[in-house]
Amino acid sequence: MEQVMEVLSTRAGFNRVVRHIKSTISLVDALSQKQNLADYVYELGTKGEEVSSQRIALLLRMLLVDKLGYAYGAVNLEDVPDSLKTLGEEFQKWKAVDLVVAYYHPDMDLLVANPKDEDQLQQLEPLKKHELLVVYAGKFEKGSDELCQKAVEVALGLFQKKKIVIPEALYVGEFGIKKKTSSMPKETAKKETARASSTRKKKATEGKKTVAASSPAKTPAPATTGVGRRMTPLYSVVVQNELFHNGNVEAWKRIIESYKTKYPDLEVYIYYEGERIVNINSLFKWGKVKHGSTIQFAVAGENIRDVAKLQRYLMQGASPQFEAFLKGPVSTVLKLF
Repeated sequence: MEQVMEVLSTRAGFNRVVRHIKSTISLVDALSQKQNLADYVYELGTKGEEVSSQRIALLLRMLLVDKLGYAYGAVNLEDVPDSLKTLGEEFQKWKAVDLVVAYYHPDMDLLVANPKDEDQLQQLEPLKKHELLVVYAGKFEKGSDELCQKAVEVALGLFQKKKIVIPEALYVGEFGIKKKTSSMPKETAKKETARASSTRKKKATEGKKTVAASSPAKTPAPATTGVGRRMTPLYSVVVQNELFHNGNVEAWKRIIESYKTKYPDLEVYIYYEGERIVNINSLFKWGKVKHGSTIQFAVAGENIRDVAKLQRYLMQGASPQFEAFLKGPVSTVLKLF
């Protein structure tokens, strides 16, 4: 109780609680109109409203399980599907039930998606073995029945690439995928269009230099975790140097620093042999990353940009041409993006 009062004692804390209550009431209204919970949360993200993983977990339990009585099941993935797009095409045919999937991503925490929406489903990529995935199925105010429980079991099987018989009854019903409609106010839409146009003009006038020095490094703002964030698929970079040595490591660090300075709300994740690399220096220390080895990376955030350019620079940084990124004072950030 003391912690609650402490939060309410400040204006920021009080306003945050009020926003939470208002959005929860709005979500209850949306569910009463048969709007998928994940669709609603995804919509909040597109409007720039942050929804924390803790709050998502609370909404799933409070609204889907306790209020509506949805069937649910959880599993630590034994295997993962080759294509979430193919899986999404299958789920779109399930008109008998409303579906919500929650995935505990090892790097991005809890993610929620409507598996009937390909865009949302692909935001869960890449799925990892042994991570927790939860499927919810129901019929809104009608709660759930045996078919909903069966839908949960079948969905969990499909997410683990199991050969499983899909009941024909799942294909008949009233809960098909709804057409997307933009809920963005007209004024906001105009501003977004103007901003995009301005960005395009700015890019058109940028120089074509591969590497240039910039002003002293600034500390990037931490990326927020919430709805609207997604992670790209893993992109591969093949090492062209005889050995991925200290020079290559320093080049990569400066390239990523440049990217994160330009896009402070985006995060770059590095992977080697399926494991996330938190400290890039470890790639050099191991001495295992040699010519022909593949290092992978992914970018996470809300408005992901310049991934192809980032991949091109990282490929150059993993080649004998890495020295181009080491020019200039160490305290400066390269203008690459």
